[in-house]
Amino acid sequence: MIYKKDANFPYPILTNTSNSYDNCSFILDINLEENTNEYIFEINYDITSPFIEKLLQNGQATLILIIQSKDNKFFNLEYGQKTKSISKSRISLSKRTTIQLFIQSNEEINFKNNYDLSSFYEEFKDEIYVPKNSILGFSNSVVFDGSTNKPLELFEKKVNPNLKSDVKIELGSETIIINYKNESLQFTDLPRSSTFNNPYVYMGLQKALYRFIVNNSEDHECVDLEEIEPPNDGLDFKLYNLMRKKKISELNIENIDEVIYSISDKMLEKYTAAVRGLYSNGN
Repeated sequence: MIYKKDANFPYPILTNTSNSYDNCSFILDINLEENTNEYIFEINYDITSPFIEKLLQNGQATLILIIQSKDNKFFNLEYGQKTKSISKSRISLSKRTTIQLFIQSNEEINFKNNYDLSSFYEEFKDEIYVPKNSILGFSNSVVFDGSTNKPLELFEKKVNPNLKSDVKIELGSETIIINYKNESLQFTDLPRSSTFNNPYVYMGLQKALYRFIVNNSEDHECVDLEEIEPPNDGLDFKLYNLMRKKKISELNIENIDEVIYSISDKMLEKYTAAVRGLYSNGN
């Protein structure tokens, strides 16, 4: 099964939201490729608990990849394994698919030397024994929608000389469309043209995130991303995945710019550097 929220366990569990561990997390990101016969999952994860990491390294625990589509599929991963190829005859991504990583114990584990736990466990952690084949932690979940036509594309650029403005942002069913009145507005004659388009990208994200709030909340002001189901709208679905990967739990009218900063990899900072570089080269 997939855990979307913290479940009750009789011992400490490593998750991204649990209070059992101090300043520890278990973050998962998945990239998907495919060929004729296989789905190829590129698995990137970050476990910041040295105790758990050592258990995996020593073979006392195992990483398990869970793929939930029509049913649940479980695949063991070797320590350090970052790619998993799975035959298309074994799984189907034609429907919405959720992926998560579990950490499972291979033997009975004592938490006496687990110095990553919160202070609550300090006086009795040496009495904590976790049985073999128990879950020690689980990551965030990553959702794919096999029905999208453009699963990796968030933005489209088009030229429309009939525009009544220089630039027009439209929200399509799966992408944010930036329409330009003429091609020169895209800075295509400059070496870093894509970076010079970042202000338009920023505008598009603002508009798309505002619509996300309207589509996915009753008050049109705030969305609790940990409570809602993944949206059915293709563009909203992509934005939902992007925000959840960055551990954003809430989107509201007031924090849209903060969310853009978190999901856009210093977009405006790169734009500023490109402009300054152009100025320096001109001099």
